[in-house]
Amino acid sequence: MAARGHVQDPNDRRLRPIYDYLDNGNNKMAIQQADKLLKKHKDLHCAKVLKAIGLQRTGKQDEAYALAQEVAALEPTDDNSLQALTILYREMHRPELVTKLYEAAVKKVPNSEEYHSHLFMAYARVGEYKKMQQAGMALYKIVPKNPYYFWSVMSLIMQSISAQDENLSKTMFLPLAERMVEKMVKEDKIEAEAEVELYYMILERLEKYKEALDVVRGKLGEKLTSELQSRENKCMAMYKKLHRWPECNALARRLLLKNSDDWQFYITYFDSVFQLIDESWTPPAEEEHSLEGEVHCSIEQAVNFIEERITEESKSSRPLRGPYLAKLELIRRLRHRGCNDEYKLGDPEELMFQYFKKFGDKPCCFTDLKVFVDLLPPSQYTKFIRQLLDVIPLAAAAENEVALPGDIKALQQHLCVVQLSRLLGIYHAMEKKQKLAVVRELMLRYRHGLEFGKSCLKTELQFSDYYCLLAVHLLLDLWLEGEEAAVWQCLTLLEEGLSHSPSNAQFKLLLIRIYCRLGAFEPVSELYSSLDAKHIQHDTIGYLLTRYAGSLGHYAAASQSCNFALRFFHSNQKDTSEYIIQAYKYGAFEKIPEFIAFRNRLNSSLHFAQVRTERMLLDLLLEANISTSLEESIKSMSLSPEEDDIPWKDLRDNRDLTVLFSWDPKDRDISEEHRKLSLEEETLWLRIRSLTLRLVSGLPTLGHTIQPKNSEKTAENGVSSKIDTIRALLQQLEAAVDSGKKFLEQKIQYPVLGPPPTRMAGFFSNGSCQCQTSLFYLVSDIYELDTNGLEDSAEIQERIGNSFKSLVERLTDLFNKCKGDLIEVRDGTLKTHPNLLENLVFFVETISIALWVSSYCDSVLRPFKSNLQKKKKKKKESSVAMPPVFTHFLDYVTELQTLTSNVIDHIKGLEIILTALKLEELSFKDTLLLQEEKKFTKTVQGKVQSSYHHSVQEIGELLKKRLDTIKKLKI
Repeated sequence: MAARGHVQDPNDRRLRPIYDYLDNGNNKMAIQQADKLLKKHKDLHCAKVLKAIGLQRTGKQDEAYALAQEVAALEPTDDNSLQALTILYREMHRPELVTKLYEAAVKKVPNSEEYHSHLFMAYARVGEYKKMQQAGMALYKIVPKNPYYFWSVMSLIMQSISAQDENLSKTMFLPLAERMVEKMVKEDKIEAEAEVELYYMILERLEKYKEALDVVRGKLGEKLTSELQSRENKCMAMYKKLHRWPECNALARRLLLKNSDDWQFYITYFDSVFQLIDESWTPPAEEEHSLEGEVHCSIEQAVNFIEERITEESKSSRPLRGPYLAKLELIRRLRHRGCNDEYKLGDPEELMFQYFKKFGDKPCCFTDLKVFVDLLPPSQYTKFIRQLLDVIPLAAAAENEVALPGDIKALQQHLCVVQLSRLLGIYHAMEKKQKLAVVRELMLRYRHGLEFGKSCLKTELQFSDYYCLLAVHLLLDLWLEGEEAAVWQCLTLLEEGLSHSPSNAQFKLLLIRIYCRLGAFEPVSELYSSLDAKHIQHDTIGYLLTRYAGSLGHYAAASQSCNFALRFFHSNQKDTSEYIIQAYKYGAFEKIPEFIAFRNRLNSSLHFAQVRTERMLLDLLLEANISTSLEESIKSMSLSPEEDDIPWKDLRDNRDLTVLFSWDPKDRDISEEHRKLSLEEETLWLRIRSLTLRLVSGLPTLGHTIQPKNSEKTAENGVSSKIDTIRALLQQLEAAVDSGKKFLEQKIQYPVLGPPPTRMAGFFSNGSCQCQTSLFYLVSDIYELDTNGLEDSAEIQERIGNSFKSLVERLTDLFNKCKGDLIEVRDGTLKTHPNLLENLVFFVETISIALWVSSYCDSVLRPFKSNLQKKKKKKKESSVAMPPVFTHFLDYVTELQTLTSNVIDHIKGLEIILTALKLEELSFKDTLLLQEEKKFTKTVQGKVQSSYHHSVQEIGELLKKRLDTIKKLKI
């Protein structure tokens, strides 16, 4: 609405109150004010549009659209109406209508710079690149300004990027863009850095690397000033593409002489040195070595260069890490080539020890050395750690044996050693008692370290937080080894840590993972919310929340978390368009392809597809009781069994699987293989869920056919094609299930903090899969009965009867796998059974599908029964033999009702047990809980108990709704 400020319109004063109402969110008053104004001024188009905005915001979309189209048909040219319509169409998510609006305006006012630029931006929002090119040139002809000309050039590049045919891109769009820029170069009309960047981009995409290099090194390159070393970086990129290693080496060397702490140039320097050695390159005798100056082409020169950088660093007022790490990197590369002994650079162990002495008090010391620990022989690990500990100034405290640091620097050094101990596998090799002793020591050091952070703000992390995290990692090892009490102590220590460091994301993330592993989702929502995830993080870490919400029976929280994620994905489309427009306005052309790629990446996100599918299944589960409400729900979601909107070939796994810190050795950490397997598992599970959703969405489309089997009308009215779709989807589901079973045969174990496994294993093992598949096959049989009629369908009726019986048996088996205590106390230790909770959730889902299928059966059998009753009345016979299918169906519904009642009774029993469970009386063995830890233990147990209680209540409520609906299924 703010756009009205600069509008010079005589009606501005009259419209102002409506604008104010809309700005303040008082949409009803805005509509009333617009109506009053329109009574006096019928032709005030803007008032109509503002009324439409009010209607749109109060949920009356159809009325708003009709009113907007009424104004748009008049092809307005006043700023107020055009801008108001633009706002309305944007809120309707109909940006394509804005283009039509400005196309009409431009025809009426052909020389308006403002309308032409609005038209260009409207095309940019919908990605109409060809029309953008034309609009840009039209604008340049009216107002010959460079930016408009280069808008057109950039639109050609966008056509080349989006072209399906790469050949067309390189033979038509890019050469045309190149010629357009060359014309400006020849006429000496290049004014801005953005224009040079654009020229460079075109040449790079055309693989004309030499020409691109000439541009950067030439007069035009002088305009590249906005980014630090922009010119040098571009030259470096081109030298690499052209394999001009002498120039690459000389430039990297020159840049390192300027700044010996820039790591990227060390990597380029080493790469180029070894490339020149492999090519046996020798410098020319008389000429310059290269365009960029002196070249190093031997290992001796590289060694001397690094030694010189270290000597220079020692004179520097600020200690630089780069030269020391470069020496270790060179050793690694020489060792890889098998020639380390020839050039005495020193012992890696000694070099790392010296590095620790110099930088050990910096938090980055661990991450620096982590990269090079593979240079140490395993036999030296313990000696190396002892050597590091010996140089840390620790003072032994009088009341205990543990030597504690006296200041923050000593604490950081000790923390670095502890992290390296974990990384080198020293803790993993310990016995249970030793591990518990280390946990006690780490927690003692953690609590002692809190003294140094007394003045820290709540938003700052405590200096000793990593001690607590490492203690938790050790306890997780014990839990995996079968020590059940360890997981509860993990939660206790994390809750204690969070109380001292409320902004520590690692504490929260670990709590989320562990609570979810224990089946307690209730505390997770609040923890995730407090992480305050921003923008792309909803895609990268959102899986931590959405994976467990629905599967643990917290339906309301699941719905909320899915909505939260979907809101981000849906806003991405609109937001990215705005970023692209801003990039055009400010000449940041190189960012435009990045924004497009970013949008595509999010649209193809695995997490987006999962959340969308699970959200729709959840909505059906919560809202659709019988076939009529199922049909309404499916319509409102625009679901169609024929349509599959998941981009299977382009699915992108954007999950951040390393968001949780890990100090595990390589063999225990998340590997590339784990990532691939997790993506495969997630994709298989998504396919099963997507096909289930599409099969459910196909149920209302079948309806009751009435027509006999051989009638051609069934094919005409589309019903027979609908059953063909259902059968085809059923075959796809069978294939997906088979693939899923084959995948699970590998029995993959991910690291404890690696990717969480899907629900697929439980889906197969508890029998839900067989039940759901059988239900969809039953649909096919019922349809066959419907088309054949009752007279000649004894075999089908028998088949349906057998299906009903086996379904009840399978559902009973599934219920049996839900029996048991969710939380039990064994030898003073608490044990949860989250698999029982997941089985209950699967039962609810399966019984819901059974209900929807039964509702379809009911809609088919009911007309048959009424026809039989009419015949009975006509013939005045006292008894007409009822076909067996009616009896089968009524028996099935009765058994379904009994089974659901039994499950509800079981859930009530669980509620009573959970309420009566006294957790505070528990005592843990071997955990040696301190007094201050006991209150956190009580908190943790209370949260888990409350979460289970909440889950059971929500599942029970939903099942009661299902039972009420089953009772209505009487033919």
